[in-house]
Parts: sequence; structure tokens; C-alpha cells
Amino acid sequence: MKKIFYLAALLAVTVSCQQKGGEMQSALQQQRDSLNRIIEQKDNEINDMVGTMNDIEEGFRAINEAEQRVTLANTGESSTSKERIRENLQFITERMQQNRELINKLRNQLRQSSVKGDQLRVTIENLTRQLEEKDTQLQQLRAELEAKNIKIGELSVQVSDLSDNVSTLQEESSQKSQTIESQDKQLHTAWFVFGTKKELKAQHIIEDGKVLQSNFNQDYFTKIDIRVDKEIRLYSRSAKLLTAHPASSYTLTQDANKQYILRITNPQLFWSASKYLVVVVK
Repeated sequence: MKKIFYLAALLAVTVSCQQKGGEMQSALQQQRDSLNRIIEQKDNEINDMVGTMNDIEEGFRAINEAEQRVTLANTGESSTSKERIRENLQFITERMQQNRELINKLRNQLRQSSVKGDQLRVTIENLTRQLEEKDTQLQQLRAELEAKNIKIGELSVQVSDLSDNVSTLQEESSQKSQTIESQDKQLHTAWFVFGTKKELKAQHIIEDGKVLQSNFNQDYFTKIDIRVDKEIRLYSRSAKLLTAHPASSYTLTQDANKQYILRITNPQLFWSASKYLVVVVK
């Protein structure tokens, strides 16, 4: 009889392990599928931006070739040479305008992308400077042609407009970079405070048993960067979080003096519910 009970128990344990194993396998498959979707999205975004950069580089290559043709044609004085110069300058002006639009497109792609774009922002700034340098070269070439009495008519106005547009592009780029930097800082900023219940009540952080529900003193909080500050020493042997933060995103451990240290193991998850942390100590 005991042997039958033993076999039945062993069978039940085996079935339970198989069920748990199946559930774990299903959860792992879901995680893999989710990760693959994220990777595919990032790949598509990167491919789109790389395609735009290739178009910009091709534009600069075509501009360089056209500049060489203008230099060669500039050695002649025939009506054919002058006409060829006008055509090449017209081509350069149009391609520079296209590159300017492509750089704006690339900037918008980066802004809407989930890809971290620090290096790409540097690339965009380099492309903008390259466009400015080409504009300067074009103005110098125009001055050389005019010195040789080779008039390019309406292109004078277009080149002037191009110079204004490049200056505007630089200013917009600088403003947008500052805006992005400011938004990035705000996105990764949080505030924390710890104190006794009496101290927190005095700052209206706790009022009528509720936390952060009244006009509390924000200056009493310490501002941190959630990407950098992941450990907070509480200097107390008693500590309790009063604001909502997922338990799996942090640990409360004691040091050699039995004083608590809050370690944030998953910053994105920890600060997802609130960018304010309140800890009551004794």
C-alpha cells in the first residue's frame, strides 16, 4: 500500500514539473517573440536612416563632380563653356537644396526613432557643416567667375538664398539640439526625500495620512539623474517606502552599521509609477 502511495505522489510531482516546464517554455517563447519584434523595428529604423545618409553622401559626390566640371570649363571663354558653367552651377544649387531637405528628413527620422542617437546627432551636425562648407566654396567660385566677367544671371539670387537657408538650418539645428538635450534631462530626472514622519509632515509631504497629496515643499527633495544615481543611503536602521515602486525593481539592504541602503536595480521600472520617492525613517 505504501508503495502505491509513493508511486502516486511521484506521478503527481512529475506532472506538476511538466506543467511548470511548459509554462516556462511558453513564457520564454513570448519573451523571444517580443525581443525579435523590437530588434526588427530597430533594424527597419536604422535601415531607413542609413538609406537617407547614403542619399546625402551621393548628393555630395555629385556636387563634387559638378564643381570639377565648372573648374575645367572655367578655363575657356567660348559661349559653349559659359553655358556649361551655368548648367553645372544650376545642378549644384539644386543638389545642395536636395541635401538640405534630406538632412532635415534624417533629423526627423532620428527624433521619431527608438534608436539611441547620440552618434547620429553628431553625424547630422557634420553633414550640416559639410553643406555650409560647400556653400562657401560655391560663393568663392561665383566670385571667380564674375571676376572673369562670366555672369550667371539668376543663379546669383539662388546662391544668396542658399546661404541664408544654410544659416537658418544651422540655427534650427542648434535650437533643436538644445531642446532635445533639455527634454532628455527632464525625462531622466527624479526626486527623492527621506526623513522621520514628523519631518515629512512639517514639509506637508505627509498630510492626513496621505503622501504627496497636498502642497508639499518640493525644495526639500533631492534631484537626481535616474541613469546615474542608483544607490541611496538612508542612514537609519528603519526604513519604509511610502511612494509606489515595484518591489522587483529595488532592494533594501543594511550595511555594516545596520543602516539601510536603497539600491535601484531596474531604474526604468522603479520610476515608472512616480518620479518622486518618499522614504520614512526613524
